[in-house]
Amino acid sequence: MTTTELMIEDLARLWSKPRRPTPIQTGEDYRQSLRGRNLRVYLFGERIEEPVDHPLIRPSINAVAATYDLAIEQPELATAWSSIAGRRVNRFLQIAESVDDVVAQNKMQRRLGQLTGTCFQRCVGMDAFNALYSITYECDQAHGTTYHQRLREFIRYCQEENLVIGGAMTDPKGDRSKGPSEQEDPDLFVRVVERRDDGIVIRGAKMHQTGCLNSHWIVVMPTMRLRPADRDYAVVAAIPVGHPGLTFIYGRQSCDTRALEGGEIDQGNAQFSGQEAMIIIEDVFVPWEFVFLDGETEWAAPLVERFTAFHRRSYVCKTGLGDVLIGAAAQIADYNGVPNVSHIRDKLVEMAHLNETIYGAGIASSYESKPTAAGNFQNDDLLANVCKHNVTRFPYELARLAQDIAGGLVATLPSERDFDNPDTGPLLRKFLRGREGVAVEDRVRILRLIENMTLGRNAVGYLTESMHGAGSPQAQRIQIQRSLNLEEKKAMARRLAGIDQRRDTTAEPA
Repeated sequence: MTTTELMIEDLARLWSKPRRPTPIQTGEDYRQSLRGRNLRVYLFGERIEEPVDHPLIRPSINAVAATYDLAIEQPELATAWSSIAGRRVNRFLQIAESVDDVVAQNKMQRRLGQLTGTCFQRCVGMDAFNALYSITYECDQAHGTTYHQRLREFIRYCQEENLVIGGAMTDPKGDRSKGPSEQEDPDLFVRVVERRDDGIVIRGAKMHQTGCLNSHWIVVMPTMRLRPADRDYAVVAAIPVGHPGLTFIYGRQSCDTRALEGGEIDQGNAQFSGQEAMIIIEDVFVPWEFVFLDGETEWAAPLVERFTAFHRRSYVCKTGLGDVLIGAAAQIADYNGVPNVSHIRDKLVEMAHLNETIYGAGIASSYESKPTAAGNFQNDDLLANVCKHNVTRFPYELARLAQDIAGGLVATLPSERDFDNPDTGPLLRKFLRGREGVAVEDRVRILRLIENMTLGRNAVGYLTESMHGAGSPQAQRIQIQRSLNLEEKKAMARRLAGIDQRRDTTAEPA
């Protein structure tokens, strides 16, 4: 068999919705499902042969694995009934069929944030599925297309196999003052470059893709409102992550090379981390079965709005990380011998206040969900944007307060190797003691965790991702402005002030 024939055979296998002898169940099953895919992954200028075994990548895989283990340990929280599959499925793959389903997503997200202290990378796929469910249905009603049934079949397959789905929305964008079809380089937004009888060919790139290497399939979506001239950019398609036309360039994270140094204390959180990469899409053929939008530009904006509504309230996951950071700040105060000092207690109260304010807006958005024409439930857009806008600010203040409580050692601690050195180790243990009865290593570990979350590797997921994930702060302000209903509020004020009643009975003075 020739190399070309082998490639054709491999591609056919990728697109055939491959089935495993048994679906993925445990976190370890999930880790094994990622092996042997021959991905084109580049990190530090070199191709990575097996990402699963790379010490810098492995912690991000562990974070996703935790979503599988939670489904076994707490099925009432992390699984849900699916009318598509006719059984309980992982909640990250479920289409929300009630208000309770949408609320349970938030409760699961907070719990996973508490368990991992980082981004567990599955919210974007869940939110993409739920937004696409109503969009494809309404597009079919308007145009007589068959996107919705295709999507349902794909969702059923993913639920039955218990797969991880990555949602890919953000394009490179090039000149931000110009739309997709106006760019000097047309590939700066993902586009259809060829339409065939059996499918489409797409090209472009997606940026900042959370957990993309750790997914089984990627769902590509438009990133912004489109005009009729942008028809080729109005595309939604699912691609297997193992497709040879995909190249992944792994993103750097602050202090990431500590994972390559051999120790674990200096990492702060050696077990879990997040993951971002750039995906290059080089003329990937997608059969029609996996195409869920093609050219219907008027549905790009509603899709972006519904997806971001789901995804912005999904940022209640950061309150789980906030719980960990509050706990770390309280613990270091205890180790330092000042847990009951008034200003320390006041700062911990402020941290809790900010954290719960984020959660309150997010879960309120979920409780205010309404049914769509397709039958699934869509959360409240205004409250979702308020939630995310809080997330762009409050974690930074929580980080500042945690560093305040921790003290300067959070940024000046000697390395783990200095503690292991026979000359310097005893000196460090003598002079870095906290209160009586606390091991120096325990104090160092908590300080490293605070550093990890506020300056180091997981600050990417807790701070910068909080700022720019699911859209920048200005994107939320725009959506909040669109939802203000100022005329209705002005009418309320006029009624209570007696203005409208006066106008009804008297003429305005000349």
